[in-house]
Amino acid sequence: MEIRPNGTQFFSQHVSTEDQNLLLEDIRARIPDAPLYTPTMPRTGKSMSVRMTNFGAAGWMSDAKGYRYQRAHPETGNPWPDIPQSILDIWTGLLPDAPLPDVCLCNYYPADAKMGLHQDRDEQDLTIPVLSISLGDTALFRLGQTTRGGKTQSFKLRSGDVMILQGTDRLAYHGIDRIYPGTSSLLKQGGRINLTLRKAL
Repeated sequence: MEIRPNGTQFFSQHVSTEDQNLLLEDIRARIPDAPLYTPTMPRTGKSMSVRMTNFGAAGWMSDAKGYRYQRAHPETGNPWPDIPQSILDIWTGLLPDAPLPDVCLCNYYPADAKMGLHQDRDEQDLTIPVLSISLGDTALFRLGQTTRGGKTQSFKLRSGDVMILQGTDRLAYHGIDRIYPGTSSLLKQGGRINLTLRKAL
């Protein structure tokens, strides 16, 4: 485990290959009820380079109405499927004293996808950690400060890695600079899945 002074915890290869495949099975079982869709930026209407879906009581959204959590899928209108127990077990194993998450944001990154620096600040209680699980191709993750323009640190997130943002780093700017295609055989079509667990409501 690697720890930053401001609270970030990085667990390299925390999820075994066997358990990664079990996570994928649970994700795929829920995709028919919550199909991946392409979010858009609030002000510009530009499509993001990732596709996403959610599991849990609510799902994170980005569209012309802004950033928010809502209880139904934007295309089907149906409630989000439950968060798989296999994913919750990772949260409780690493954060046994934290409230259980009610949102699991599932982002799929194709080979050319990126995610600009941003903060996770749409949740009601910003003291509860955010936990992310990486599956598939390696990504170059950049973690900054709580204000834009500060010093950043880069991590290569590989399949099975887990990162927790907490403490001061809970509101640190972070993003994905690039994907390294062909670095994992977990996903047959290539690319990367990132699962982000949050207590939002």
